[in-house]
Amino acid sequence: MDAIVIETTGLADPAPVAQTFFVDPEVKSSFVLDGIITLVDAKHIEQHIDEVKPEGVENEAVEQLAFADRVLLNKTDLVTTADLARIEKRIRSINKFAPIERCHQSIVSVDHVLNIKGFDLNRTLEMDPNFLNTDEEHGHDQSVSSLSIVLEGDLDLEDVRIWMTELLKKKGTDIFRMKGILSISGSEKKFVYQGVHMLFTGKFGEIWRKDEKRVSKLVFIGRNLQHEELRRDFTKCLYSKKKTKKKVESLRFQVGDRVECNLQGEWRAGEVLKRMFEVRIPGSMGTVAPYMVRIENGPKILIRKDDPDKIREST
Repeated sequence: MDAIVIETTGLADPAPVAQTFFVDPEVKSSFVLDGIITLVDAKHIEQHIDEVKPEGVENEAVEQLAFADRVLLNKTDLVTTADLARIEKRIRSINKFAPIERCHQSIVSVDHVLNIKGFDLNRTLEMDPNFLNTDEEHGHDQSVSSLSIVLEGDLDLEDVRIWMTELLKKKGTDIFRMKGILSISGSEKKFVYQGVHMLFTGKFGEIWRKDEKRVSKLVFIGRNLQHEELRRDFTKCLYSKKKTKKKVESLRFQVGDRVECNLQGEWRAGEVLKRMFEVRIPGSMGTVAPYMVRIENGPKILIRKDDPDKIREST
């Protein structure tokens, strides 16, 4: 087989299908999600976008556009050129990142629907270097919009992890797609990530070139996105020596201190070996552990939080 094409029903929510490729171990080990294609009926799409749904019911047409890696604008022979321009503008107000391919009778080259690498951000940037640089466009008439953020400078790994975790916890259901490249302080590699609702996957990929400016670029497509708040909170994740020094100074223990660690309810004696230890976790951006501790007559462990319920002074 060259590929598997999954065709959903017309009103299907694409999220659960996409999420399967992230969470099901068997599927994840055997298949790679190539991309999400949304076929648009140019003659009737606007009435579906404008349809008022009962409270608590989602507009499936808007969601399908938001999730798309590529849009096939079909039935172009049934509308005028002015109609097409207006429709494309409305589509881009929801999802400004998905290329739009005009067609009629669904006639389109297979190259436009297969092997598009929609979930391979490095490949996408090879084909379109400006993919993450699109100027922001507000969809004032829609609750669903797109947002891109470009930020120069390195990021603090732990600040980004905390921000991303809280963002997905609070707004994950409203964030349809999320993707980007991050420049993490202390890493020579780019961190490339993708997200579908509250599912997040990523890895450190290719090395930053010496002649390449280290810039973090993010894309959000979702409902009721607070654009300025997202920009402001992301900017707070920038790395600075002063901020890192303050974090280190706030730790209660020094390297070499004798401590006790709570291991599943049992307090065990140990010694602090390292502080602010970076942990690289496959499929995630990792984390920073306040302490690495050698347990007496036992293993080295990481203490993920400087909490008296987790680690205390040795008695």
